[in-house]
Amino acid sequence: MSSTQRKLSWWRVCLMLFMLSAITAGGIFMWIEWKQAKAVVKPQAWFAPYVDVTATPLFSFEQMGSSSTPNVVLAFIVASSSNPCIPTWGNAYTLNQASIALDLDRRIARLRQQGGNVAISFGGQANNELSFSCTDTKQLFNAYQAVIQRYKIDTIDLDIEGSDLSNIAALDRRAEVIAKLQKSIRSQKKNLAVWLTLPVSPQGLTLDGANVVDKFLAAGVDIAGVNAMTMDYGNSRSPHQTMAQASEQALVETHRQLGILYKQAKINLNSTTLWSKIGATVMIGQNDIINDIFTLDDAQKLNSFARSEGMSRISMWSANRDIQCGVNYVDTQIVSDSCSGVKQNKQQFASLLSYKLTGDFTHNSQVITIQDAGANVQKPDDPGKSPYQIWNSTSVYLQGTKVVWHRNVYQAKWWTQGDLPDNPVLESWQTPWQLIGPVLPGEKPIPQPTLPPGTYPTWSGTQIYDVGMRVLFNGVPYQAKWWNQGDSPAASSANQDSSPWLALTQSQVNTLIQTINATKSATVKK
Repeated sequence: MSSTQRKLSWWRVCLMLFMLSAITAGGIFMWIEWKQAKAVVKPQAWFAPYVDVTATPLFSFEQMGSSSTPNVVLAFIVASSSNPCIPTWGNAYTLNQASIALDLDRRIARLRQQGGNVAISFGGQANNELSFSCTDTKQLFNAYQAVIQRYKIDTIDLDIEGSDLSNIAALDRRAEVIAKLQKSIRSQKKNLAVWLTLPVSPQGLTLDGANVVDKFLAAGVDIAGVNAMTMDYGNSRSPHQTMAQASEQALVETHRQLGILYKQAKINLNSTTLWSKIGATVMIGQNDIINDIFTLDDAQKLNSFARSEGMSRISMWSANRDIQCGVNYVDTQIVSDSCSGVKQNKQQFASLLSYKLTGDFTHNSQVITIQDAGANVQKPDDPGKSPYQIWNSTSVYLQGTKVVWHRNVYQAKWWTQGDLPDNPVLESWQTPWQLIGPVLPGEKPIPQPTLPPGTYPTWSGTQIYDVGMRVLFNGVPYQAKWWNQGDSPAASSANQDSSPWLALTQSQVNTLIQTINATKSATVKK
C-alpha cells in the first residue's frame, strides 16, 4: 500500500512563517502588557483638603486629626517679597514667625498626635512661588529643603498657575532643583512625592500646563501625579454641562494628554497607571466665576467617577470654606474665604468627596506618635523646656493666655482660675481651655509680657468708677462696663453679664504693653 506525498509551495511556507511570527509577536506583546500590569502597585486613593494657613479667621485644622478626614494640604509657601529665596507662608510669615504668631508647628504636631498628617503646597495664585523669584539654584534648593525638614513632610504640592506657567526660566529652575532634591532625599532611603497642581479646562491641560509636566519628566523627576484644578471653567464649560460633567471631561482629557507626555519621555505607562497619577481639586460651592457653582451633587458624582477610574487623589479648596455662610453674609456670589456660598451642613463636601477614599499620602514621615504623647503625660513639666508658664491652680489667666500642662500647650478661652486644662469634659463649652498641641522638642521659655507697676490703680471698694475706667485686682487688669461703686471685680469670673467689670484679654494686655514701650522709646529719642 502506498501514499502520495504533497509538497508545500513557497507561498504556503511564507504564510505559515508569517502566522507563526504574528502569534509569537502577539504572545510577547501580551506577555509584556501582562507583566507591566502585574508590576503596577495601585495606590490607595486619598482625600486631603487644602487649608489656607494665613486666612482670617484662623482655621483650626489641627482639630481634623480625630475626624474621618484627618489629612490636609497646607497652603501656600511662597517667596518673600523682601528676600526671594526665603520661604514664607503667604508672604506674611517666615517659618519662624508662623511658629510664633500662628503656633503652626505645634498645631501640625497636634494633628499628627491624633493620627492626621500634612502635605505642603508651594505657589498658588496670589504670590510668587519660590522658583519664580529665587534665581540662585543653590539657595532655592536650601529653601525647599528647609520647609521639608522643618515640617517633616514627604509629600509636596507645586501649585503652578498664573504668570508662573509661562515663565520658562522659572520652570527650568524648579524642575532642576526638585529633581536634585528628590534624588538627595531618596539617597537617604526616604521618599519625596511630588504633585503638580495645574489648571485645566474641559479640554484638559493647557499648553503651558503640559509644558510643566514635560519639563519635570525631562529633568528626571518621579512625578507622583498631576492634580487638575477642576474649577473656574467659565465659557470653556458647555451650557448644558454640570460642574461634575465638565470635571470628568477635563480629567479624561488630562489622562489622554498625560499618556502622550510620558510616551514622549520614553516612559510607557498603561491606562491604569496613568489614572493612578491623576488627582482633582475642586473649588467647593461658589467658584470665582459667578455661574460656576460646584454643588453637593457634583461632589458625590465626582467621587464616584474618581473611584471608578482609579484616581489616587481628591482635594478641595478649601477646608476653611466647608460650611454654609451665615445670614449676615449678604452676597454669596462673592467668594468667601470662610464659607462655601451654598446651602450645606458643616464639612459636608469633605464627607462626600472623601467617601471610600481611605488611603494616605504619607510614606516615611517622622511624626509624634500617640504613644509618645501618652508617655509625655506621665512626666512632670519642666519650666526650663516649656515655652509658656506651667499651669497653677491658684493663678488667674486672662482670655488668650497660654500655659503648659502635662507637656501640652493650652490657651484660655476666657478668664479662668483653678480649672484643670486637661479635665476630660465631654463638650468643649465645659472647659475654659483649648488644647493647642504638644510641647515641641528643644523649646525654651518664651518671655511673657507683664504690665509695668502703676499702669492702673488698685481697685478700691470706696472709689467711684465710671464706664471705661481700668483697675488692677489681684494683678489682673479690669475695665468698667458701667458706673459702679463697691462691686468687686472678683464677681466677674462667676457672672460676667451681671458684673460691671470685664477682665482684659491677653491680646489687649499685649497691645497695651506695646503702646507703653513705643511711647517710652519715642520719649527717649526726644
